Amino acid sequence: MKIIDGKATATEIKSEIKSIVAKMIDEGKRPPHLAAILVGDDPASQTYVNSKAKTCQDVGFTSSLYRQEADVTEAELLKLIDFLNNDHEVDGFIVQLPLPKHISVQKVLNSVAPHKDVDGFHPVNVGRMLLGEPTYLPATPFGIMQLIERYGIETEGKNCVVLGRSNIVGTPMGVLLSRNASPGNCTVTLCHSRTQNLKAIAANADILIAAIGKPGFVTADMVKDNAVVIDVGIHRIPSDKTKSGFKLTGDVSYDEVASKCSYITPVPGGVGPMTIAGLLLNTLKAAQKEITY
Repeated sequence: MKIIDGKATATEIKSEIKSIVAKMIDEGKRPPHLAAILVGDDPASQTYVNSKAKTCQDVGFTSSLYRQEADVTEAELLKLIDFLNNDHEVDGFIVQLPLPKHISVQKVLNSVAPHKDVDGFHPVNVGRMLLGEPTYLPATPFGIMQLIERYGIETEGKNCVVLGRSNIVGTPMGVLLSRNASPGNCTVTLCHSRTQNLKAIAANADILIAAIGKPGFVTADMVKDNAVVIDVGIHRIPSDKTKSGFKLTGDVSYDEVASKCSYITPVPGGVGPMTIAGLLLNTLKAAQKEITY
């Protein structure tokens, strides 16, 4: 069993990006600029945005944060998005989710200019992903594909099962692993809450992607011997064994599953750090105008 070290891989990617940014600056170009819009005071969102800002600083990016109160109107938020769409100094930006209930998430995501949509959520970018055209990929699936590629995990002809069909992780993972590319060329089964015989389907997977949002959902009887297991979940659960009174765990029951796997991602330190790495790679593409619309 080999542990897929997302933290180390993200550090490697950040080092590569830092070198590219230094070269850009040496050539008289400005560094890539990533902005974020944060609405309200959700603790998890604040932690992610703060981590993003620190990482931007580490690799030489410019980073901006636009904070909005939780009662900001949809019209005011759309006006801010329009401003960033037209700010030539900003290469890409994200609107941190979740948003307050009075704001339409889809309307907000659709209002982000596709060429600045470094989260990869705009319908234009989703469509380009489906067609296999150059685009910004959703950050977490992009990060997972980087892990698979950099660890040399064989995907061609493999049976892949994805647990969870969200637009942010599950569905794009199914698309990326099934398309004619490397990594890719898997036969993909996308499972969800209505899937029958889910345990039996999962137990036949050569590659199992757990993004179902339930702590410890994947148990040993759901994992084939020598399977590759990618755990996307992250949950804060009570624990009497830590000073903080809680611990982080994923969608996989790691202790009972790990010994059966050829590769497995831990939580924390697996997929999590790769999400920000994916976002940085997208922003670098935006700054270098790699993708044309």
